[in-house]
Amino acid sequence: MSALVRMHNVDKSYGKVRILHGVSFQVNKGQVVAIIGKSGSGKSTILRCMNRLETIDSGEIEVCGHLLNSPKVNLNALRRDVGIVFQSFNLFPHLTVAENISLAPRIAKNKSKEEALKITQTVLQRVDLLEKSNAYPEQLSGGQQQRVAIARSLAMEPQVMLFDEVTSALDPYLTGEVLSVMEQLALGGMTMILVTHEMAFARKVADQVVFMHEGRVWETGSSEILNCPQTHELKQFVGSEL
Repeated sequence: MSALVRMHNVDKSYGKVRILHGVSFQVNKGQVVAIIGKSGSGKSTILRCMNRLETIDSGEIEVCGHLLNSPKVNLNALRRDVGIVFQSFNLFPHLTVAENISLAPRIAKNKSKEEALKITQTVLQRVDLLEKSNAYPEQLSGGQQQRVAIARSLAMEPQVMLFDEVTSALDPYLTGEVLSVMEQLALGGMTMILVTHEMAFARKVADQVVFMHEGRVWETGSSEILNCPQTHELKQFVGSEL
């Protein structure tokens, strides 16, 4: 299997506070990787570094062939290859669902209006929201808005999708809606890296689990490590999540 994402000995600080300490792991094409850990353990920072929303102090990150610590990295090309979905939906309130989704393909990929519309319809079908095409964000539930945010990223036809605690602001019913869409993406072969507190989902879907503790990769392996933790810290974390 070929690695689409490779992090090697990555360090990151904010001022004098060290956030990431020598983080290394890789993600192969078609894999689903769940990054778990307590708040403040560096999980979201890892995702932001993978999309160059944050720069690193040392080490190396390569994503879809883009060397992120190179001064010559093409950020526009990187972000066409790497989609990211956040906890907040970040939809434009004055645009319809279809307009929110078609905007980026038209601007960033120079798609015609007709091409963008076809892409929009395809991705809305994937998240089961085609009938909401002409609705505005305020007319949607939180779960529907998050699914639109996922569709918007899919419209760029990325090689890798990053999900940063996308269900943490949703109630259990709406969380189920969003996780169902993400599971279907995983079954379809999408390479996905997700920061999540949904342990049941990680057990079911993740090929690899990365447990972060105090800015370090403390334990990693298949989802079986959630059932048989090898470290006291992961055992304690899993117990607190049950």
